Amino acid sequence: MNKEQRYRTRLARSRSLSVLGNNEAQTPNNTPSMKENAIVDCGWGRLIFAQTFRDNRKLADALLAETPGKRDIAFYVSDPHVLLALEPHNLFLDPSHTYRLWLDRYKAPHLRPRGFTIRLMNSHDDAQLLHRVYLSRQMIPPPVEFIWSNRTSRTVQFFVAADTHTDEIIGAATGIDHVEAFHDPEKGASLWALAVDPQARHPGVGQALVRHMAEYFIARGRDYLDLSVFHDNREAIRLYERLKFKRINVFTVKNKNSFNEPLFIGEQPQEKLNPYAKIIVREAQRRGISVDVLDAEAGFFELSLGGRTIACRESLSELTTSIAMSRCDDKAVTHRILKHAKLRVPAQMTVTEIAQAEGFLDQFHSIVVKPARGEQGVGISVDVRDYPTLHKAIDDARKYCDVVLLEEYVQGADLRIIVINGEVVAAATRRPPRIQGTGQASIRELIEKQSRRREAATDGESSIPVDGETERCVQDAGYKLDDTLPYGEYLTVRKTANLHTGGTIHDVTAKLHPTLTKAAIDAAVAINIPVTGLDFIVPDPGKEDYAIIEANERPGLANHEPQPTAERFIDLLFPNTVGH
Repeated sequence: MNKEQRYRTRLARSRSLSVLGNNEAQTPNNTPSMKENAIVDCGWGRLIFAQTFRDNRKLADALLAETPGKRDIAFYVSDPHVLLALEPHNLFLDPSHTYRLWLDRYKAPHLRPRGFTIRLMNSHDDAQLLHRVYLSRQMIPPPVEFIWSNRTSRTVQFFVAADTHTDEIIGAATGIDHVEAFHDPEKGASLWALAVDPQARHPGVGQALVRHMAEYFIARGRDYLDLSVFHDNREAIRLYERLKFKRINVFTVKNKNSFNEPLFIGEQPQEKLNPYAKIIVREAQRRGISVDVLDAEAGFFELSLGGRTIACRESLSELTTSIAMSRCDDKAVTHRILKHAKLRVPAQMTVTEIAQAEGFLDQFHSIVVKPARGEQGVGISVDVRDYPTLHKAIDDARKYCDVVLLEEYVQGADLRIIVINGEVVAAATRRPPRIQGTGQASIRELIEKQSRRREAATDGESSIPVDGETERCVQDAGYKLDDTLPYGEYLTVRKTANLHTGGTIHDVTAKLHPTLTKAAIDAAVAINIPVTGLDFIVPDPGKEDYAIIEANERPGLANHEPQPTAERFIDLLFPNTVGH
């Protein structure tokens, strides 16, 4: 008899025992009987084990006792139609599939991931960083103190993926031991709230978390690991099926709360907006401000409350004047204004002839070539060091703007600072896209795979183009696109850190040096703009050295969670709603 057959035998036995009354029953080997009405608090909500409830009315009441701001889940519901009939206006059948991994069939991988480790959360810093990962994926996060207080729990375990170099938490998952939770006669366990930081550059983080949890519960003597996944999450389902998870007929019921609203009423028109517009629209709706989507594809919408109506394109609103916008649009103008305000900027010149451009390169040895107008990093070549590359970079930049600028290349971290209404709201370093070798895939394949992950994590807003600039960076590292990158080796495939071309962003708001804070505010004042994203180059965000290279009149606020960028933007537009 295999474990699946033994499971079915135990399941039949546990059901017969529950009819007799769990408080009296004992299993043949004299183990404790299954607890009735079992509920486990996971921080983000409560996991309600429906198979431990003999009365559907009590199960429905347990769901209706959900705390505001949480997301309770009734799992293993055997007769969902009966449960929903009791509370049709308050409960709904979750459109998720349940998958099960029989742990006796689990096979360990031949190669372990490099660059990060999987372990249990073990410090208060871990708890804070784990909280941040969930926020970055717009999930309900467990409170930091709840995570920390459960560090020794045998029922709820918080697993994290940590970067081996920085110890930064880049992934998280919650494990529930059913035996500890309710003396489960089936000896099961489950995985919940799997999340990978959308900025994580290491491949295979989600898979490694799932594998580590499976091995953890194998060591505990558990028979299977269950999980729930949305029916249309094809990427996650492919991962689970590769790991030999099998779909089982188990149902999940949830409350009709605001967080679950898209699941039971379908997608709303504003959901078609890109992430930069969507984060603002959601904050406006939360405050009771009406939203009229004017052009979803371009991110145009109109916000109205009382007698006040303001049109926006993402974070660009009618409060930004055309003068301020034009000052940001032309990078040469931005440079002159900031220099006149006695802020530090790199040396810059406009290309008029090739000999002049070559002289500028001779003077600084390494330069940046970019169009005077443009956004999202298009047409920019970084760290240009020789004449042939310079000539090609100028030609590439002219595809986007007739006026081409040359700029002294300043080495350091790419820092974006968001200023709203004269205050620094968020700061984050941006890193160029980097791949990690598998010893089997070509560099081109690794770039394409990383690009797909970035697209999935950003709703299509970020991807790595395989163009001349990418090919140049790969060649500078001594490779060609079709070469195989050795296992575990890292390769930076672009030198620009722009998010739209695959860069990642990492919050440093709490570490920002006061000199940088003042410089960002002074720059916004000089441009006379209420909302802007200033691009700095710094050796360290905690130090006072800097150079400002650009100003953006329409910064992406969704890139800076968990900082309250959308909240401060709505505060600016509708100051009477502050604190709502």
